[in-house]
Amino acid sequence: MGLNLLEKTELWVNEITLANANLSDMADAVAEQLGLDKGKVMVVDVRPRHITFDVLERNVPQAGIMGKERAILSALAALPGVCLTDKSYIHSNGILGLICADVEEPEAVLDRVSNMTREIQEKVSRRAIVFPTGFELKQGMIQDTNTPFLKHELEERGYYVTVGEVMEDNVEDVVEKLDDALSRGFGLIVTTGGVGAEDKDHSVEGVCRMDPTAATPYIVKFQQGTGRHVKDGVRIGVGVVGPSRMVALPGPHDEVMCAAPVLLRGLEENWDKETLADRLAAALADKWRRKGMGQPHHHNRGQEKG
Repeated sequence: MGLNLLEKTELWVNEITLANANLSDMADAVAEQLGLDKGKVMVVDVRPRHITFDVLERNVPQAGIMGKERAILSALAALPGVCLTDKSYIHSNGILGLICADVEEPEAVLDRVSNMTREIQEKVSRRAIVFPTGFELKQGMIQDTNTPFLKHELEERGYYVTVGEVMEDNVEDVVEKLDDALSRGFGLIVTTGGVGAEDKDHSVEGVCRMDPTAATPYIVKFQQGTGRHVKDGVRIGVGVVGPSRMVALPGPHDEVMCAAPVLLRGLEENWDKETLADRLAAALADKWRRKGMGQPHHHNRGQEKG
């Protein structure tokens, strides 16, 4: 049985001192005790009396977690330059906290873990945040009609929706806001706008920074460099990080209205990111074809624009 760490992946070894110790050997020793391959654990912080490890594998074998505190400490103590005492201990949050669990009743513990995991996943899946994009909104030049619409549609289906700050027209701000939303435990992160072909459109690129395997199908393609277009088409993006899903939608309100039923159905039926992205792109591409649009219109956001 594997246990999903649900993004709680750090563990701290406290009351430990080092003297010319090899951090890679220490990380590999922890990985071995967790039943993971070398390279799946790394040292991310070293302080005078504690050290922090990060587990890079999100699913860890049950046997590698349950009550393994003493085994991990012993493995570390056997390494040159590592000094532990009888006061040394491990601390972690979430599922990794089972490292310190009493294993006299493992089945009862696992039942509690299973229930806790389901509860966490259910709560995370129902927490949503919606980000509009662009200087027009940030400066109050146009009204944001997308965010209230999506908030209403999601809340009608039982989501708890937070309105995010306006994303600026640069990829670093997009990445910063997406990363913050992920760390705050939002299971659904939606952006509107910034999927176009101009140099100020960065929503899809931001999603790809967070999930390099994100699905990013085209709505429309055209010759790169035409007019203001520095990209070869308009894409949407769907990425997944842990229990969280990121969806980058266009800005024009009629397109958000077109995409919303597909998005809501995909969430209800738990489509994978490729299926959700492909069906969103197909619905939007069909809308373009029905409108007889040979070339894309201004697609940066257009919450009130066509």
